[in-house]
Amino acid sequence: MATQSNELKKLIAIVTDLELSVKLRTKAIELIGNMGTHDALLTLLEIVANEKLISKERDLALKHAREIVKSER
Repeated sequence: MATQSNELKKLIAIVTDLELSVKLRTKAIELIGNMGTHDALLTLLEIVANEKLISKERDLALKHAREIVKSER
């Protein structure tokens, strides 16, 4: 569990680093979405709320958040 938490923290740092390329930040969002955990869902919702990110990134985070919610039904 701690390993996943550390990985999630590293991915969050990548997503929120606006000096990195959009491609790299997008890949980090996809990796968070692929985790499929409750913590990943909360992280994705935080990304959606981050107005500093471009809309494409926020939309992708929302898409992955929806997929996690659907899989939990």
